[in-house]
Amino acid sequence: MLLVFGILIGMGLSLQTLINSCLRSYSQSPFVASLISFSVGTLFLTLLLWFYPHSSALSFSHLSYFPYWVWIGGALGVIALTTNILLFPYLGGLQTAIMPILGQIIMGLIIDQFGWFNSLAHPINAMKLLGIIFVLSGIFCAVVLPELRQLIRSTQQNKMIWLWRSLGIIAGMLSAAQASINGELGHLLQSPLQAAWVSFSVGTLILLLWVIYQGKLPTLGQLPFGKMPIWVWTGGLLGGIFVFGCSLLVPQIGTGQTVISTLLGMILAGLIIDHFALLNAPQRKIKPIQLLGILMLLVGVIFIRQG
Repeated sequence: MLLVFGILIGMGLSLQTLINSCLRSYSQSPFVASLISFSVGTLFLTLLLWFYPHSSALSFSHLSYFPYWVWIGGALGVIALTTNILLFPYLGGLQTAIMPILGQIIMGLIIDQFGWFNSLAHPINAMKLLGIIFVLSGIFCAVVLPELRQLIRSTQQNKMIWLWRSLGIIAGMLSAAQASINGELGHLLQSPLQAAWVSFSVGTLILLLWVIYQGKLPTLGQLPFGKMPIWVWTGGLLGGIFVFGCSLLVPQIGTGQTVISTLLGMILAGLIIDHFALLNAPQRKIKPIQLLGILMLLVGVIFIRQG
């Protein structure tokens, strides 16, 4: 059931990406759109804390004993998000999605192998290694193979391409580290909900300061609210659920399994969105090789879980 939950929140995150891209078209600024998304997520998590009294108060008397790094999850999330925004013009949508996925898998496995961020160690064994091979093969079939010519062409035309790809991988590694850090913060606070709220609040504050520094804050009042559909505001809500879900899952199944199960959900939802052209997305019919990739991903997740 935990893996199913990971797949579901991953599907929600894929939907959030599409919603936030629509929000950017109205705000005319990726950072303003991100600020709105983070603010909505923070508000949503604040309301959840309000309705759950047992999680409504942080234990400030104990905070000084926490390791300093448990507070940087929100900052890592903002860096990862901003990096992806900046990479898009250089890599395009496909590679901007693929490189962070590779980074998340790599970092998730490293964290599990060595027990970083006080997480439970889940060393790699033969079963997990077989699962990793299936996962990588599934990603290749579902995402890379249908656009292989584009990848080869971009490599030939841009000699700086590997620098941008490396930054994408690093962004994915930071995202996986954020999930693990938030999981440990949730353990220390004895509340994954509080950990998600702290992460989103820190991210919102950082984005607010950046938007003010850029002089973009006045654009918030210029948004065409009357023309914006209601669903365009729900990206932050889905993001809040995702961060809360990861904070809940990491202490129980480890960073690697959390990352891979959510990635399966993200890719599955992405294919569904493209196939049915949901929320005005460009239509791209699902190909048989992509269905094979999803099946291989699912088998890989099961092998890693059993390992």
